[in-house]
Amino acid sequence: MKEEEQDELNQEESELYEHYHFIADKGQQPLRVDKFLMNFIENATRNKIQAAAKAGSIFVNGKAVKSNYRVKAFDEVKILLAHPPYEFLLVPEDIPIDIVYEDDDLLVVNKEAGMVVHPGHGNYSGTLINALTYHFENLPKNSNERPGLVHRIDKDTSGLLVVAKTEHAMTHLAKQFFDKTSEREYVALVWGDLEEDEGTIEGNIGRNPKNRLQNIVYVGDDAEKGKPAITHFKVIERLGYVTLVSCKLETGRTHQIRVHMKYIGHTLFNDARYGGDAILKGTTFTKYKQFVENCFKVLPRQGLHARTLGFEHPRTADWMSFESDLPEDMKACIEKWRGYAKHQL
Repeated sequence: MKEEEQDELNQEESELYEHYHFIADKGQQPLRVDKFLMNFIENATRNKIQAAAKAGSIFVNGKAVKSNYRVKAFDEVKILLAHPPYEFLLVPEDIPIDIVYEDDDLLVVNKEAGMVVHPGHGNYSGTLINALTYHFENLPKNSNERPGLVHRIDKDTSGLLVVAKTEHAMTHLAKQFFDKTSEREYVALVWGDLEEDEGTIEGNIGRNPKNRLQNIVYVGDDAEKGKPAITHFKVIERLGYVTLVSCKLETGRTHQIRVHMKYIGHTLFNDARYGGDAILKGTTFTKYKQFVENCFKVLPRQGLHARTLGFEHPRTADWMSFESDLPEDMKACIEKWRGYAKHQL
């Protein structure tokens, strides 16, 4: 390697912006850093990671490394680049927002499925935050520097979100979510026929060490690795090989409902990340397989909708409650299952 290339490879971290930061688990077996990062970064390709290493952008324990460096337990891995992360370079975009309520302190948005809430790797435009910064000026930032955002829902989950318009509203609403005094109810379409009409799922949630893009429930001696999570569920309608369920969150962990329902054996319908895009319940008949595939086409995402949202208004102290109808794709899929279930009686 040429001397100037080596100098560039060893440039100080202080000159760069941190884009990713991971610490290898204590059980990490030696693994090439490019393969290691593939397990952590969504939508990344190995070629891009190798190019980042060649450019001197991948650091392990403070030193730039090549892509063949083998990550070991407790190694600190960073990707540092010469420009700030794109998610902090917000570009306001004229994207329509479905606002169901607005006053001087806050607004409640009904997010459509497919819209990412905030910019991140691979999604730097077209997000709810891009739209909010276009339509509203001087939104307060949360602890992650995201304007107006009090909480979030997944890209392919539809439904209600509250957005703060003032610093006071941000602080007050965030505290309600932290103190678990806000109310959130989701409607989920899940695989299988639940044994109980209602119940509570408790299980600490954390990253899946075998697939870093998933979360799992940690149990037994490993429970401390995750964060406490509680979901209350109640059956709305039984539809044969699938069930429509109401889920109320007591905590707000990433993918909580998706992880908890999979944990009890009832993965969300068409949830590709957690295996719900396969036929998990039913028969082996060709006609049934075709029916399910048609349902997947009608509902091309996980069957999850944030239906109700309740909180205390940060200025008036009035209790505010909102409800959003199920979107058309979920309605259509549910109707297909209703028809199928009737023919099985």
